[in-house]
This record gives sequence, C-alpha cells and structure tokens, in this order.
Amino acid sequence: MFTCTLIAKPGTLDPALVESLRNAWGGGDALWLSPDEAAEFSLANMPENRWAVWQDVQNLATDLVIQPSQGRRKKMLLADMDSTMIEQECIDELADEAGVGAHVKDITARAMNGELDFEGALTERVALLRGLDAAVIDHVLNTRITYMPGGATLLATMKANGAHAALVSGGFTAFTAQVAAHLGFDENRANTLLIEDGRLTGEVVRPILGREAKVEALEQISARLGLAPHDVIAVGDGANDLGMLHLAGAGVALHAKPSVAAQCDMRVNHADLTALLFLQGYARADFVG
Repeated sequence: MFTCTLIAKPGTLDPALVESLRNAWGGGDALWLSPDEAAEFSLANMPENRWAVWQDVQNLATDLVIQPSQGRRKKMLLADMDSTMIEQECIDELADEAGVGAHVKDITARAMNGELDFEGALTERVALLRGLDAAVIDHVLNTRITYMPGGATLLATMKANGAHAALVSGGFTAFTAQVAAHLGFDENRANTLLIEDGRLTGEVVRPILGREAKVEALEQISARLGLAPHDVIAVGDGANDLGMLHLAGAGVALHAKPSVAAQCDMRVNHADLTALLFLQGYARADFVG
C-alpha cells in the first residue's frame, strides 16, 4: 500500500483537487490532516503517471508525495542547516561582512547545485574570509540569521513523540551550536572555523564535513540509537545532501535546487517544514508548539 499526500500553504489546498485525484487513481477515502492545507489517501499501487500529475499540481502551488504507507512515522530527524533549518547560507553572510559576498554567493550556488566539488568550494570560500574579526560570527547570528518557518514545530512535535533530532551541516559549528540549541536538536555536527588572535585564519579543521560525512552521521547516529536508516527522515536542499536523502527511509528535498530535487522522490517546494509532519501522518491537531 502507498499513501498520497497533498500539501499547500494554509487555506489554499482545493478539496476538489484532492477528490479529483483520488477518483482518478482509485484511492481510498481522503483524510484531511489540516483543513484546506493537507490531505492524504491510500493507493493500492504507484500510479504510472505520477510525475506528470506532480508537475500539474506544482503549477497549482501544491506539493504531492507518494510513499509506502508502512513505517511512515520516523524515529529520527536528520537535517541540513543552511537554507533548510535557517533561511540563509552562513558562509554567504560572513562573506558579505568581509566584502566578498557576491563572489562567494556564486561559488555557494554552484556547489549546492552540484556543479563544483563541495570540499574544494568550501576551502576556496573560507580562504576569502581570512583576517575577518571572529566577533563578526556573533553579529551575523544576531542580525542576519532567520529560521525557516515550521522548523520549531517540526522539532517539538517529533521530539514529543520520542524522536531523536540531529543537525548535520557542511557549514560551521559556530552556527550549528546556536541553531541546534534554539530549535531543540539533540546534537549537531559541522565544520570548525580556525581562529587565531581573534581573527579567522581562512581555514577549517580537517577532515571537512561534506556529503560523505552526512551519510556517516546518519549511519553512526542511527546505529548508536538502535535504529535503521529506514527509521530516519532526512531533509536538505543541496547536492551535498543527496547521499543522506537517498539513504534515509524518507529523504525530503526542501525548496531544493532543481538538479537536486530531480534526484529525489519526496519534494517539498511550496509548504514549510511542517510538511515533514504531514508526510509522516501527523494532523495539525497533533502539532506541538
């Protein structure tokens, strides 16, 4: 059995669309997880025209995900940070402060799109921050960083239901520590910026945490907790997230680069992070916080 979930911004999911699709695919009765926002119905088989219909409903600002029904509710959340749990790329914000913002943003975009080797791109960008006052990190955290809508609710609801939450970023521990504490993650992993005499050296501690390290984090943390990869829901937006998204039982590409989203079966482009709760079968009435 499969479950089809339709999610849109609050108040914009058309009940007629849900009924039309359910009838076309011979689905079970529609269950509304949130009125005019999220609904689901069961399917006996995966529809052959799945992606053609997905594109049609995308044009209606609606997300559609079809997944196996069994084991949808996960016991662990593994999340990327930049442009996933927060709305910015931290290295771009630091680069702005260093006066090299435009150049670094271009490298970041290409790396997240999979056009550049992640480790090489990170090394090149961090080198451009050499000499920057380390106090700028706190300034950026306090004035430039905003949280992705729905993130706090996602964390609070999953943790209230016994799940473990880990933040794993190709960014920097100076940021993940604060973001993890603010949102309620149980642990965080990222790269560490080297600082000498109060200034950034332009280097990070080796080895660099990139795509493979995120896969290792999923394997190590789930094994430590006695879980299997199937028990994990992972979320990210960049090419360096693809490994963990493919390994997790549910890998969600959130507002992802097109080349990244194209490689994922679960794509959320219109809803916020609470979509990850709807995908697990939580109703809005079940949300915490």
